Amino acid sequence: MSTSTTRVVVHPDATAVAEATAARLLVTLVDTLSVRDVAHVVVTGGTVGIATLAAVARSPLAATIDWTSVHVWWGDERFVAAGDPDRNEGQAQQALLGSLPLPEENIHRMGAAGSFATAEEAAADYVAQITAAGTPAWDVLMLGMGPDGHVASLFPGHAGYAARGAESIAVHDSPKPPPTRVSLTLESIRRARRVWVVAAGAGKADVVARSLHGDLELPAAAVRGTQETLWLIDAEAAARV
Repeated sequence: MSTSTTRVVVHPDATAVAEATAARLLVTLVDTLSVRDVAHVVVTGGTVGIATLAAVARSPLAATIDWTSVHVWWGDERFVAAGDPDRNEGQAQQALLGSLPLPEENIHRMGAAGSFATAEEAAADYVAQITAAGTPAWDVLMLGMGPDGHVASLFPGHAGYAARGAESIAVHDSPKPPPTRVSLTLESIRRARRVWVVAAGAGKADVVARSLHGDLELPAAAVRGTQETLWLIDAEAAARV
């Protein structure tokens, strides 16, 4: 059962959110690898998420990490062809992963259209990858948040938000294009030791406030870590808190 309390850290702007989150991630990896052989990190796409990965790549602290002991996962992915610019993993590869001495077998990409006939098959493959890794309790799981309060590809009022009994699911008719996706479930997200929600901009202010006040119509309100739940936001996103 989750016992963590939720903390909110407010930074001046989106750039500061990305830079501070990157520094926090690197320090957390150093600390984790001092007590465990392997660290499992779930990364996110989106403007702030990718900017955070780029900030990790620029940081001198990145050279202090044993990247052969780090496994990288995704919270969700667009079910489009490999190489499509909508793919979160391609953006992450360009921003960070391609610059790290990270073994390919440590990068756990969600399946692409073309490699899998359906999103259901891609989701099943991701379940198999998670199971093969021992169903890890994610050490850090980062989530962006949409202006509708969605996280990963779990949308308000959508069937995926209520899904239980699986680590990963196919998502169809997403309110945000592209319509077909693969996502971790809320169940999988809530197994993480640390859940960090990163958000910036005035357009997020209403749903940030609603989420922090426990409005469970919003998936963002339901996510938490077993040890730590952090909202890393900028001043505009915090305006109504």
